[in-house]
Amino acid sequence: MQATWFDNLKLFLQCTVIVCALGVSLIPPFGQVQAGTLDPEVTAFIDQFSSEHQFDRRQLQIWFAQARVQHGILKAMASPTTALPWHVFRTSHVNPARIDGGIAYWRRYAALLAQASAETGVPEEFLVATVGIESFYGRLVGKVNVFNALFTLAFNYPPRAERFRSELGEFLLLARELDTDPLQIKGSYAGALGVPQFLPSSYRRYAVDLDGDGKRDLWNHGDAIGSIANYYKSYGWQAGEPVLAAIEQSAEPVSDEFRALVERGILPHTTVGAIKRTGASPSYLVADDMKAAVFSAETEAGTRYWMGFNNFYVITRYNRSVNYALAVYELAQELRGLRAAERF
Repeated sequence: MQATWFDNLKLFLQCTVIVCALGVSLIPPFGQVQAGTLDPEVTAFIDQFSSEHQFDRRQLQIWFAQARVQHGILKAMASPTTALPWHVFRTSHVNPARIDGGIAYWRRYAALLAQASAETGVPEEFLVATVGIESFYGRLVGKVNVFNALFTLAFNYPPRAERFRSELGEFLLLARELDTDPLQIKGSYAGALGVPQFLPSSYRRYAVDLDGDGKRDLWNHGDAIGSIANYYKSYGWQAGEPVLAAIEQSAEPVSDEFRALVERGILPHTTVGAIKRTGASPSYLVADDMKAAVFSAETEAGTRYWMGFNNFYVITRYNRSVNYALAVYELAQELRGLRAAERF
């Protein structure tokens, strides 16, 4: 007898139930990634990384199969806050909340700050200021999935893809060293970690165990303080040397010779004496033979110029932004003055 439409529908529904019942066994168990389902660039990365670092290739495939591109991160990378005019950036980073928070932080961790400073020569106020600018004294360590962040930047951000692929590899190595699931670590949208907001490569290279508990834990304030100090020392911080000197402004137009010095960048490349010969003078007495660079920033009153010495350049190795280094310097000066007043 010819099947009716009702019989066909009933047969279809019965087959659907059977397929659904069998579906769990037909779908590969979670983590069993089929070859060819990952982007070729990702597969090439996995192959090379697993070979070079003795990583389980299958485990890497499992992790990367779960990675998701974060489009908000790509948008944030296109407009970093450090690109704002200096006076705008300063308002949000050198303000009463960060100054008050810095004094409280200095009081709380005074012994650790003194220890780190004594061991490295980096003044305590610069250690406090760096924590303040980076993570608001540990309050803002980031809530972004770091694996997703680095995956996004490594494979979807061409301007710096090579750099972030390197950081992604460093992150995987760090997670193995910490015996931690890399998919569970939180940080900034650029993959920075902990209180000092170190990128994974910096964590592996410069983190120290200041509190002596056998771990290099950058979510621990003692280790964070010691690691910032070690970072600055490793990049050549010179104890007792100046950081910055404002250049006295004159009514005369900026000379071509002076402008040429500005255009050469912030790596100290000339001397204070040579800068003075262009008609510029530092705001306090500095030896003529001291190495320096000249840079500018936009204030509410217009363009202003500074002499940056070796230690200022060292701060820019932490974050390669003049605004960032200026913020650390000015916050440090505010904190030093208030802390000194407390002690008398």
